Amino acid sequence: MVQKQPGELQGLQIAGKTCVDVELLYCWPTTSNSSSPQSEGIFLEPVQKALLAHTQLRINNMADKSFDYIIAGWTKNHYGPTDWNIVTPPQPGLQNKECRLPRGRFLGGSSGSNGTICVRGVPQDYDDFGFPEWSGKEMFRAMRKSEKFHPAHWFPHNKKAHGYGGPLHIEPAPALFPIAHNLLESYQSKGLPYKPDMFSTGEASNGCGHAMRTTYQGSRTTAADFITKDKERPNVTIKCDSTVDKVILERGSDGSLEAKGVEYLDNDGNRYKVYANKEVLLAGGSYNTPTMLMRSGIGPKEDLERVGIPVQLELPGVGKNLQDHQLIFTYYELSEADLTDDARVNHDPESYETGSKAWKESKSGWLSTFPFGTFAFARVNDRLEKESKQWRAMNRKPGRDPMGLTETQPNCEIFNTVCYGGPPEYTDFPKEGQWALAMCVFLCGQQSRGYVTINSKDPFEPPFADPKYLEDKRDLMMLSEGVRFANEIITEGAGTKDIIKGSWPPTAKHHLYKTNEEWHDHVSKYASTSYHPVGTCKLGKKDDPLAVVDQHLRVYGVKNLRVVDCSIMPTNMSGHTQMPAYGIAELAVEFIQQENGMSKKASQGDSGELRAQL
Repeated sequence: MVQKQPGELQGLQIAGKTCVDVELLYCWPTTSNSSSPQSEGIFLEPVQKALLAHTQLRINNMADKSFDYIIAGWTKNHYGPTDWNIVTPPQPGLQNKECRLPRGRFLGGSSGSNGTICVRGVPQDYDDFGFPEWSGKEMFRAMRKSEKFHPAHWFPHNKKAHGYGGPLHIEPAPALFPIAHNLLESYQSKGLPYKPDMFSTGEASNGCGHAMRTTYQGSRTTAADFITKDKERPNVTIKCDSTVDKVILERGSDGSLEAKGVEYLDNDGNRYKVYANKEVLLAGGSYNTPTMLMRSGIGPKEDLERVGIPVQLELPGVGKNLQDHQLIFTYYELSEADLTDDARVNHDPESYETGSKAWKESKSGWLSTFPFGTFAFARVNDRLEKESKQWRAMNRKPGRDPMGLTETQPNCEIFNTVCYGGPPEYTDFPKEGQWALAMCVFLCGQQSRGYVTINSKDPFEPPFADPKYLEDKRDLMMLSEGVRFANEIITEGAGTKDIIKGSWPPTAKHHLYKTNEEWHDHVSKYASTSYHPVGTCKLGKKDDPLAVVDQHLRVYGVKNLRVVDCSIMPTNMSGHTQMPAYGIAELAVEFIQQENGMSKKASQGDSGELRAQL
C-alpha cells in the first residue's frame, strides 16, 4: 500500500492535529486478527468508509524485511519493536517465573507471529457460550467463511469441513516428516483413533489426525491479506504507526453514553481525533481491548480511580476473566537419524542463513514450513478419576468433569515437533549425531482466571497482564496428567518405543516419571503461554456481573460501540484461537449487515455467496 505522509489519511482532511467532520461510518482501533475480515466483509460496498487505526507498526516490503510471512520465522517477531513486550508478574503456579506474552505489533497482528495452526475446537466449546448466535454450528460455519482451502494429494480431507471462497489460504502440511508416521502409530496404539481431518470437523474429543495451517506455497497467510494486495480497497484507510489511546464518548441529556470516535497518537506523540458516523469497533485483542476501554473511562471503578481516570461507566468485567491455554514442551532424544529435521535446523551452523536464502529465492527450505508434526485430542479425566481420590472428591456439574468439560470436549491437546525447537528460552540444541523432538501438551478447560489492567494513563505502556497460571489445583493436576499420557505415548507407543533413547537433554530423567505427582514439579517449572489469551471483555447476559458485551458484541451501557476479538470469549475453546478470531469477525459482519438492512439469508451464506451478492 502507498505510504501516507504524516498527518494524512486517504481521502480525509486533517485540520492541525485533529481530524473532524470525517465521513467515516466505522472506525477500528485494532491489533488483532479479527479486524481485517470485518473490513473486507463490510466494506465491499463503496458507499461505506472506514478507518482502521492500527495500534501497530507498518513494515514496508514485509516479505523481504520482516518475518511475518516467513512461516518458521515466528519468534523473530518476539521481544522487540514488532511485539507488545508484555511480561507477567511472577507466577506462583509456575515457581514464581515471569512469562513473556508475545503479541504481534504490525499489520496483521499475531497472525504474523503465531504457529499457523488451525485447530477449531469442538462444537460444545461454542455451545457453552450460551447464545444461539454463538453455537458450535454457527461458529464452525463462520470459520469456514474466511477460508480458502487447498487440498494436498496425501491428505484425505472432509470437503464439507472447509471453505473455498475466503481470502485466508489454508492447507495441510505440504509433506510429513518420517517421525509423523511413527507418532500416528503410537497415538493409535494408545487408544487415540485416527481421524485425519478431525481438527477441522470438530468431530472428536479423543483421537489423532492432522492440523491445517494458514500457509500456502511456502508463505504464511495473515489477517493483513484480507485488506492488502488484491484486497486493498479505496474506501478503507489503514493508519499504521499509530497507537490508539481511547474511545471518544459523549453523554446524552438522558445520561446515556455514545461512542463517537477514537483518539490516537502517532510515534512522535502527536494526538489525533477521528469521528465515526455509525460505530466504533474495538479489535485490540484480549490484552489491548480492555486497556483501551479503561483509558476511555469504562471498566472497574477501582482500576480507573487508581490511575486517575474519571469513571464514565463502571463495568466490572473489563479486564477480568483472562484465560490462556497452558503449554509445555517436553523433549526426548531419538536413536535414529533422518526421522526429524535436525540436520537442516540444528546441525548446520549457518542454518538460518541457508534457510533464509532458500525462502527468499524459491519459498522453500526449512523456513517454508512450521516444525510441527501430528496432533491429538485426549480425554484423560478417566485416568484421574481412577487413580486420584483427591480428583474424585472435586466438585463438578452434572455431565461435566471437574474442568467443566463434557465427554465431547478434550482435556488436552498433544502434538510433536519435527526437530528440537520451541520458544527462544529452549537452547539445548542437539549437535551432529544427535536428534531430538518435543511432545507438546496444552490444557483445555483451564480453571485459573487472571486479569488485565493498566498502571497509568500512558497508551504506550504495555498492558499489565496477570494470567495466574496453574493457580487452580485442577489445572496443575490435569496438565500433569496430559504430559504423563504424552510421555507414555512417546516411550511406550508402538511407533516410537524402539527409537526413543530417553529424555533430552540426556541429563534429564523425565521419561522415567510414572505418577501424576511426579510430573508436578516439571510442569510448574516449564509450562508457559500458548499465545491464546481470551475472555477479558466477556460475552454474557446482562445479569452476568462480568459480562462486557451482549450476543451482538455491543458493549453494555454504551451506544455504537462493539468489541470484535477473542476477548469476548467467555471460556477458552479446545484448540488454537486463530480460527475463532476470524469466525468472531465474520459473525460481527453478519450482525452489522443485518442491522443495516441486509437479509438474514444473504448475510449467512458462505463466503463466496455473500461476497458475490455484495
